Amino acid sequence: MAGSIRTEIAVIGAGVIGLAVAERLLAEGREVTLVDPEDPGMGASYGNAGTIADYAVMPVGSPDVLKNLPALLFDRNSPLAIRRAALPALMPWLMRFARESLPAATARNAAAIAALLADACPSWLDLSERIGGGNIVQKRGCLYIYETKAAFRAAGADMDFRRSLGITVDLIGPEALRQMEPGLPGVEGGAAFFPKAVFLNDPGRMVSLLASHVTASARLIRARAVRLERRIDGVIVSGPDLNLHASKVVLAAGAHSRALAAQAGDRVPLDTERGYHVEWDMETPRLSRPSCPTSRGFYLCPMQGRLRVAGTVELGGLTAPPSPHRIAKLVEGARAIFPDLPEPSREWMGFRPSVPDSVPVIGPGRGGSDVIHAYGHGHIGLTLAPITARIIADLVMGRDPELDLAPYLPTRF
Repeated sequence: MAGSIRTEIAVIGAGVIGLAVAERLLAEGREVTLVDPEDPGMGASYGNAGTIADYAVMPVGSPDVLKNLPALLFDRNSPLAIRRAALPALMPWLMRFARESLPAATARNAAAIAALLADACPSWLDLSERIGGGNIVQKRGCLYIYETKAAFRAAGADMDFRRSLGITVDLIGPEALRQMEPGLPGVEGGAAFFPKAVFLNDPGRMVSLLASHVTASARLIRARAVRLERRIDGVIVSGPDLNLHASKVVLAAGAHSRALAAQAGDRVPLDTERGYHVEWDMETPRLSRPSCPTSRGFYLCPMQGRLRVAGTVELGGLTAPPSPHRIAKLVEGARAIFPDLPEPSREWMGFRPSVPDSVPVIGPGRGGSDVIHAYGHGHIGLTLAPITARIIADLVMGRDPELDLAPYLPTRF
């Protein structure tokens, strides 16, 4: 690019977080330029389970996970697994993850996540109406399914802890579950029902509507940002075919944010969870709300015109090809629930930005307020997009954010 483009605010990353941030800043009357090499919203924002998971207060790391960590990571059939070739590079991250899985750290991290989640569902209802996606939001709650009586009994302590953080949840037995979801086969245990949760039956379409709404007013540059340089008069964002001079930068590049954060002065232990989904096209997708068989680590998601099975965690970086084994395990798990499923209609892999404490990175770093961080949301990026956007807008506008940002700042590492 021959000359530098000037903009008031550059948002690096056009996933659901970056798009939601741009939507709020545009509503505040700010000039916004989005930078992303891919189509807006077509990464993890497209391929997720569609749940607005206001109940998802538990970090990935916990004492139970820590106790079973070696078996989880090195069992290739585990819902939480690692590509062995990535192990040397991941060791520092894994050591931090182990520390954050201790009891006191788990409680602290859960409280920080719960504070962000408190207004998640109303915030999405408001955003969906603003962008014309109200019919995509389904108010039917969400289920955790326990396939054995022992698993159901063990869930009581977990649900009591969630209730202590403000989550509404009902434990229901097999008969109540059967009445709620007659298309599911019977289970011995029961379920946890989160009645306030909502879900998007087509998250890709919702994010596409958000992208159309934003790009009607914002500039979109299809390029990869690879360098950040702070100057007295702003921040230079550059890369192949990119030379952008911004007064402020919002770093919302998801799993691709670590190198840019380091150039801004913050060494954030960000790594990549590789998430998968498979889909079966069907007119009626067999159940009416997202349902997670907890022992299997995935969600059964009733999308518009298809059943999506999404989930599992594979730590493996940004460059390795998709794992056929992970896809096969999703298909196998789905057929354990619905044995008559044919071959899937399609499959997908995407990248989640993951930090060891599962707490998103939101706010200014060590270098000052000209670069604001907004990434690391892990499994709840879709859920937390509107609240993250409000926090970023408050910071840009010089207002006090609605939450104390200390637990979320990049300077905590």
